[in-house]
Amino acid sequence: MPNLNDKVTRQIKPEWLKIKLHDGEGYAEVAHIVERHGLHTICSSGRCPNKSECWSRKTATFMILGNICTRGCKFCATPTGKPLPIEPNEPERVAESIRLMGLRHAVITSVDRDDLPDAGAHHWKRVVEAIKTINPNTTVEVLLPDFDGRKELIEIALSAKPDIVGHNLETVERITPMVRSRAKYHTSLQSLNLMAQSGIPTKSGLMVGLGESHEEILEALADLRKAGVEIVTLGQYLRPTAKHYPVARYMPPEEFDQLKEEAYAMGFKYVASAPLVRSSYLADKAVDACTADKKE
Repeated sequence: MPNLNDKVTRQIKPEWLKIKLHDGEGYAEVAHIVERHGLHTICSSGRCPNKSECWSRKTATFMILGNICTRGCKFCATPTGKPLPIEPNEPERVAESIRLMGLRHAVITSVDRDDLPDAGAHHWKRVVEAIKTINPNTTVEVLLPDFDGRKELIEIALSAKPDIVGHNLETVERITPMVRSRAKYHTSLQSLNLMAQSGIPTKSGLMVGLGESHEEILEALADLRKAGVEIVTLGQYLRPTAKHYPVARYMPPEEFDQLKEEAYAMGFKYVASAPLVRSSYLADKAVDACTADKKE
């Protein structure tokens, strides 16, 4: 593991990582509703750098199944420990939040729940069903855990037919055991392949700046395409705290542009690649791209 006090980690972030605020009418409207009703989004609690831009586009991300994860990945700020029991009214609460915010596109993610026999699969199904019942015109994207590659659990979670399904590979094969807890590179690929077999457009994401090479990124992208992934995001890893895995390098924007071109050349239908891109960044555009492709 790299030195936790290395110079790269402690250096000032480059100019291209400064956030541009989008404070248009759409953002102000959503922000007012969130504050007035005390709604919870991972956009706010996770301090996402793209919150204002996504809210301006009427897109937001919600985390379900609590805020305590059974895994302890070295890049993630989510607390690790023994989770609380599932909230039985969470599906309706999330669906109502989406209605109040007037969202065009909702992204749902979760902590890992290895403590549950079904890892939360049935709860995922109920959440998507509730959202679609209350918000029939809102597209729904789910960012699922790997479910340890168990086909029956993935099928349950997807039985409510979300519009996009995702699971993040996170990093290249060599670095996976250094930063991911329990999750394995090939298990993630197996889960993604099972998701793609459902016929639902499938998505994944990679962080860069953990010490991987350009060739390793291309290998991971090729593995994702082989698994049936159609949508991919690439963004800069930013260390949450001094206790987390250090940043090895800040990749400049032009290298993200190059990766975008190379990913499209591999056959991905939609690619978001830039320093501040996160897995749910401009998620509605991915839906539009896949919808347009089906119409053709």
